[in-house]
Amino acid sequence: MLADIGLGLSLVCAGLWSGLLLTLTTILQPVYTARDGAGFAAELAGFLPVARTSPTNYVLVGGLVVAPFVLSALGLVLTVTGPLLVSRLFSEPTYDVILAWDPADMPADWRSVRDRWVALNWIRAALTWVAFALFLAASYTHLNGALS
Repeated sequence: MLADIGLGLSLVCAGLWSGLLLTLTTILQPVYTARDGAGFAAELAGFLPVARTSPTNYVLVGGLVVAPFVLSALGLVLTVTGPLLVSRLFSEPTYDVILAWDPADMPADWRSVRDRWVALNWIRAALTWVAFALFLAASYTHLNGALS
């Protein structure tokens, strides 16, 4: 029973996190990267402070911790690697650089920083999507065994 609840919670959290990163990489990123340097800096100055402190980040990742199976454990490793480690070690310092920009006086390398921001989002998204697939596989395996 507890395993069923944990697995269900893992599926919901991984699915929501996957959807969040799908929105970021396929909707918001193209909008932001189409802007010139000043527009990009201004948009992210509004977006990043909210995104960095959203309780959703912690609730969804925390919900993944209760998963009980090997496939779920692999999914958890990918989730910790993607949204947590990549974010903390690479994305957060990039956010600091972007938030320090003055939209009226953009640095010469702003495009390379923007490209790093885009790449890191795709890395986090891909790791999260694989984790979601692993949670689905774990659910299928668990339910198939329970129904046999």
